[in-house]
Amino acid sequence: MKIIIINGPNLNLLGKREPSVYGSETFEDYFSGLQAKYPKVELSYYQSNIEGELIDKIHECGFSFDGIILNAAAYTHTSVGLGDAVKGVETPVVEVHISNVYQRESFRHDSYIAPNAKGIIAGFGLQSYELALHSFMP
Repeated sequence: MKIIIINGPNLNLLGKREPSVYGSETFEDYFSGLQAKYPKVELSYYQSNIEGELIDKIHECGFSFDGIILNAAAYTHTSVGLGDAVKGVETPVVEVHISNVYQRESFRHDSYIAPNAKGIIAGFGLQSYELALHSFMP
């Protein structure tokens, strides 16, 4: 099984940015643990703060991977282009959020990704990624 986690803007700051919301663990440390826990899954990771690069990565993986776990971060609520990219590929996408976006500002309640995603997982901290990973397993 081949799964990629794609993280959007500011998620490179995990472990430093707003630890009360996002925790104090870096994503790289979390990802290493996830790889160790699921050695039979070929897990990849990509992060960019640039919308077009995220779209390019979805296009690149969207026909050859078994699943995409996408945390588009703030672009979730603003990017029609990312929503269209998810809609345009064959690989199923699970939208993930570390925080419960529905407990936050109202603009975070709308997603351009959700209508085209296999599902949405939000509010379980970094464990949201592992829950999304499980959704691809038989």
